[in-house]
Amino acid sequence: MKENEISTSINMSSEAKTHSPGTAAVLSAILPGIGQVYNGHFIWAIIWFIITPGLWIGSGGFIGWIFHILSAIQAYRQAKRKHELR
Repeated sequence: MKENEISTSINMSSEAKTHSPGTAAVLSAILPGIGQVYNGHFIWAIIWFIITPGLWIGSGGFIGWIFHILSAIQAYRQAKRKHELR
């Protein structure tokens, strides 16, 4: 294998591992924290798994939806940042 072919092979394998920001956002929109798991941010996932349902229940739904959306926005930004770094 030539050096150029090896470089192309490495670039293709790293591109396959990038996460889609849209997918991360949709996953967190469905269930807050799942987009963070998809991105590999497990501490943030645990935080969203605990905070969002607590606010949905504790506020009767008045505040929970805000954090639900914030979770999706954060997942989108995390995936976009990872995508840009590769």
